[in-house]
Amino acid sequence: MTTQDAPGEISIDDFVKVELKTARVKAAEPHPDADKLLVLTVEVGEEERTICAGIRQWWQPEQLVGKNIIIVANLAPRKLRGVLSQGMLLAVQDGDSVVPLTSMNPVQSGLRVS
Repeated sequence: MTTQDAPGEISIDDFVKVELKTARVKAAEPHPDADKLLVLTVEVGEEERTICAGIRQWWQPEQLVGKNIIIVANLAPRKLRGVLSQGMLLAVQDGDSVVPLTSMNPVQSGLRVS
């Protein structure tokens, strides 16, 4: 992303609206109708959610099961090719690979990231 493409500055009031939480991947499978998506079943505290993530070309489903990931928990749910996604996995692109953001140590699911 170039400086020209970068989003503008936001205030702390804008940032605090984004609820980042820890989640544990309980199951993962290829999306039935989208070549780039994986469908993740995640535990967020006591709640179970489905998240569609565009990481299929870099990750096999079995590589994600059991991982502690970071998600945007208060993103409005959205149907992606017929599957309701209830959050967004955070990831970083490093050259030709994409790596989901995780906690360095095992942590409880549902914790607020600050």
